[in-house]
Amino acid sequence: MKKVKITILKTTLDEELAREYGAEGLAACPMMKKGQVFYADYAKPDGFCDEAWKAIYQYVFALSHGAGDGVFYYGDWIRKPGVAICSCNDGLRPVIMKLEATAEESKIDYTPVR
Repeated sequence: MKKVKITILKTTLDEELAREYGAEGLAACPMMKKGQVFYADYAKPDGFCDEAWKAIYQYVFALSHGAGDGVFYYGDWIRKPGVAICSCNDGLRPVIMKLEATAEESKIDYTPVR
């Protein structure tokens, strides 16, 4: 299993929806910042948003297990092998992330417990 690099590309705020549905003073995500980098394999990285992790973990899992050797979804989504562009599930202030397969091996020990 390989590690996956997660880069925060941008944090956004849908101002129209925020005016209609958001709490007073709602701003872009306070937890994630543009340029932050995390590494993951099967587990959520320390300091990573729980909701964002729920939105991307299946892509992280796929990339860490070799899906990055090809192009996702028959080549009609991302043109670069080993890359996925994803967002969190927050409809008012989504965070956009780039996931990249790396050559770095995960340090998970798969030795059976006896």
